[in-house]
Amino acid sequence: MDIRTRATLIGIVSILLWALLALFTATAGAIPPFELMALTFAIAFAGGMVVLALRGRAGLAELFQPLAPWMTAFLGLFLYHALYFYALQNAPVGEASIICYLWPLFIVLFSAMLPGERLKLRHVIGAALGFAGTALIILAKGGAIGGAGSALGYLAALGCAFVWSGYSVLNRRFQGTPSGMLVGVCGAVALSALACHFAFETTVSPSATQWAAILALGLGPVGLAFLAWDHATKHGHIALLGTLSYLAPLLSTALLVATGAAPASLKLALAAILVIGGAVLATGLPGRKA
Repeated sequence: MDIRTRATLIGIVSILLWALLALFTATAGAIPPFELMALTFAIAFAGGMVVLALRGRAGLAELFQPLAPWMTAFLGLFLYHALYFYALQNAPVGEASIICYLWPLFIVLFSAMLPGERLKLRHVIGAALGFAGTALIILAKGGAIGGAGSALGYLAALGCAFVWSGYSVLNRRFQGTPSGMLVGVCGAVALSALACHFAFETTVSPSATQWAAILALGLGPVGLAFLAWDHATKHGHIALLGTLSYLAPLLSTALLVATGAAPASLKLALAAILVIGGAVLATGLPGRKA
């Protein structure tokens, strides 16, 4: 298996972990957004530091990297979440979520600017089908369209999509930077989110069940997922990763349906056909020679 294929498979681990995000977040309950962000990123930082420490000096040395990759990762993670929270609070949830989920499509389009990348028509069509399916998923979950919202709310949602897609594509510039650096970035994001929490929110004491969900979020969709995504965007097939990212909301909704937290519907079935069809199209079917 070549390096790019292996890195792409590692990126799929991120997508699978992000599929658990809605379920764990729902279990976490009414924890204020920045408080939840501070706690989960702190857990990701603590878990990552344990892993790096077990590797000795070589592992801990990965934290000390140049300013450019550090700031790119920090701004990508922190601004994405801050803009996402602001968008959902100042624009209708359905519309804001659909706009935010433009990021995989933007990744596919922006990847054409990377050296050594070949953007194919099937990647663009696959991403467009994935976006259509994701829009249906959000509508099926009750995200109403046409509600009132501030212009800044919609702008934040669009900014959210640009920030994450831009970070994912720009990250290719730092192929030589070890992913262990992201452990330190998680610590910086946790501190920044904590400052925002004290400035804008009232602290809520989590219950035992909420703590379990927060721990799961910190170790999985926040911790391991971001490390895997960092490696994948540096070394994998970035256009394909963008299209496959639409599997996350589909799998997430399927988990909610399976656990009884969301009802099944015809819209969800059609959305599944669009997302999976787009993913298959973007991946490409093996030819006779293969």
